[in-house]
Amino acid sequence: MTRVFISRDMASVALGADAVAEAFAQAGCEVVRTGSRGLFAIEPLVEVETGAGRIAYGPVGPGDVEAVLNGSHANCIGPIEEHPFFSGQQRFTFARCGMIDPLSMSDYTANGGWKGLDAAHALSPQEVVEAVKASGLRGRGGAGFPTGIKWQTVLDTPADEKFVVCNADEGDSGTFADRMLMEGDPFHLIEGMAIAGHAVGARHGYIYIRSEYPFAVETMREAIARSADRIAPFTLEVRVGAGSYVCGEETSLLESIEGKRGEVRAKPPLPAIEGLWGKPTVINNVLSLSAVPFILAEGPQAYADVGFGRSRGTMPIQIAGNVKNGGLYEVGFGLTLGELVNQIGGGTASGRPVRAVQVGGPLGAYFPPSMFHLPFDYEAFAEAGGLIGHAGITVFDDTVDMAKMARFAMEFCAVESCGKCTPCRIGSTRGTELIDRIMAKAPRAAGTVETLPQIRNARIAARTHDEEIELLRDLCDTMKHGSLCALGGFTPYPVLSALDHFPEDFGGADAPAEAAE
Repeated sequence: MTRVFISRDMASVALGADAVAEAFAQAGCEVVRTGSRGLFAIEPLVEVETGAGRIAYGPVGPGDVEAVLNGSHANCIGPIEEHPFFSGQQRFTFARCGMIDPLSMSDYTANGGWKGLDAAHALSPQEVVEAVKASGLRGRGGAGFPTGIKWQTVLDTPADEKFVVCNADEGDSGTFADRMLMEGDPFHLIEGMAIAGHAVGARHGYIYIRSEYPFAVETMREAIARSADRIAPFTLEVRVGAGSYVCGEETSLLESIEGKRGEVRAKPPLPAIEGLWGKPTVINNVLSLSAVPFILAEGPQAYADVGFGRSRGTMPIQIAGNVKNGGLYEVGFGLTLGELVNQIGGGTASGRPVRAVQVGGPLGAYFPPSMFHLPFDYEAFAEAGGLIGHAGITVFDDTVDMAKMARFAMEFCAVESCGKCTPCRIGSTRGTELIDRIMAKAPRAAGTVETLPQIRNARIAARTHDEEIELLRDLCDTMKHGSLCALGGFTPYPVLSALDHFPEDFGGADAPAEAAE
């Protein structure tokens, strides 16, 4: 019986993988449902087991069974590892995705699973923390805080109970790495959380997943049940969030797990000291926790040897938007933004010139092609006025209106704000109105209140267009430095970068006479 491998990943299913799998099963093949390899342009992907190894074909439709099985299908890729999209990758975290049955404990063990946990159990908690420190691992999201320091704080804080929380609330547009790993290699995340539990003295952990990921929720729950004995005495459970974007912020997430409304907590105290139910809590995202098994299995130096500057190890980069090769590309830090977009991503799907690339989700900065020399590195992007965040890259061609994209950022913040702090709640609403006036070239005139004689310090004359733009910059400054969390604090990144790099779309005095090519 011919054995074929077909993804059960949500993206693959959306592209027709279930129908393809059914067609091969009806043809008498043994069908193994795997995770996705991560290049969605070739999904549904079918890999046929042969004496010479697995031969890939993609994309494949339900009517292509015979052509695939006899080797005549036009979309024959050959060994998937030799495909240009995969040959240059360094897959530390996603090594098993697309290779194994995600819910097979035997497949996971046979392909290096549990080596990290076994190595951790042979060490003291402090030794495990030291290994994570030595690896240089930084949080794979936000500002890239060193993971080992966070674990050390939790370990050093005395308490009768501690927790490990995995932030799997992947709400950024254009990001899918968390979902892809949870659906394609769930035991890997479980192993990372069990190592964290041993390292800090936590007996229980939570995986917080948004409700928009039903496949991930189902897969993680089944994987937890199957691996319960393997990770004991550590225990795990899944909590499902309603999909509020602000619950991606760690303290809002904790509030949600506790059954409260997802609102930001003021810091200090830090969650590492007073987190879930007031107990010391490790909070890391999926990619951070999933990097840990490799570090313990192969040694921290093997991880630290890869990367660029202070950004060590690999980063699963998600390439999306108007791009030919949308998918996940795991590689060490240091590739330039241009290499990621033009060489690996293949440029725009439309065939038109790239005009802008947003890095870091809907609240990340926009970069023009003139900045494609930037290395993919936390410090380099911070210095350029941006952030890497969850490493989502969204590509836009030259038909994009960057003023509209800036407006979207403000509107997004207004809709998703928890409402607890004024700069975010009010600033985003006023910001949306302000950009609307800028786009319409209709500056705000004095209202009824301003013209009252008793209002002596109000401006009576209408603002000029350029004054409206300056006001927008001032508003962004207030939001950036006055918001309680990154929702309001990061919203200025896309707005200011659009103003800086694409002023012509706003029509200000600093706009060039002709739009840049």
